[in-house]
Amino acid sequence: MRCLFEARPVNDAFGDPGLYVDFRDERRALLVDLGDITALPPRKLMRLSHIFVTHTHMDHFAGFDHLLRVVLGRKAIVVLFGGPDFAAQVEHKLRAYTWNVVHRYEVELVIEAREIGTDGRGQRARFSSRNRFARESCEPFELCDDVFHEEDTFRVRGRFVDHDIPCLSYAIEEKAHVNVAKDRLAALGLSTGAWLRALKHAVLTGAPGSTPIDVQWRDRAGDHAMTRPVSELRHLVLDIVPGQRIGYVTDLRYSEGNIATLKQLLAGVDMLFIESVFLDEDADHAARKNHLTARQAGQIARAVGAKAVTPFHFSPRYQDRPSELIAEMHAARLASADVAV
Repeated sequence: MRCLFEARPVNDAFGDPGLYVDFRDERRALLVDLGDITALPPRKLMRLSHIFVTHTHMDHFAGFDHLLRVVLGRKAIVVLFGGPDFAAQVEHKLRAYTWNVVHRYEVELVIEAREIGTDGRGQRARFSSRNRFARESCEPFELCDDVFHEEDTFRVRGRFVDHDIPCLSYAIEEKAHVNVAKDRLAALGLSTGAWLRALKHAVLTGAPGSTPIDVQWRDRAGDHAMTRPVSELRHLVLDIVPGQRIGYVTDLRYSEGNIATLKQLLAGVDMLFIESVFLDEDADHAARKNHLTARQAGQIARAVGAKAVTPFHFSPRYQDRPSELIAEMHAARLASADVAV
């Protein structure tokens, strides 16, 4: 199955947390967390449309300046999401620099900060290079359930977990995946082409069943064309299956409340990226730091029913022992015992 996007960690397991979500058929990407992003070349940073920050500890937000330097004068807009006080934190970042010439740049850069409160209410602030990045207030908004951002083909959901401060966990979800039934296509004497892309797009975007699709194809007898509604074609040549779902969890304490929140957000995810900071032998230290052990990460992965798991955010104290963290996480994930806190 060819999925809409491909997700990869920005750094290795000991580096700053971050997930780069690249859209396969578009020059477009999402980013979760904004720590050290120097591993991403400028061409990848230029693809970013939306960035989802879990919280603003330095290892999750210090890359803002690097991003700004790359996109300034070259990109039109970047939208950032974060938790309480996020708009003010973006404003302070921008106010740290002198902007006496930026308003003359040919390409205007707009940075939009969307701040989500723990009550689900949102504030939006706009910062334009034309105005030397002075803050412009926008209309407030409220989330629809836990959906932070939604487009025709995907959505991003988020919920707060407890890290001694509010910290966001995210789910990135492809709404549906469309498979072409090649055997049925061949039986109808049809071939692939632009019409099939138009049909898939119509299905994914929820177009009315009566929407006409111009089907054009060529065979040994020559060129052919016909028009059929989406409702007819989708059942003839397409199979609709649930889309890919990706979870991102970092910086949280191991608690019943956090586990319950993650079950609501991430039940049955295809791939879970989850912090595994400490070995369970250091569980007391993990609790003091409000982080997970690898064993606890594995138990959470099992609790949410993740189909596959990638651990990350390893403590540097285990620089020579990464395999132990990985093994401990997977052993807990595959164990049959119930999750206990």
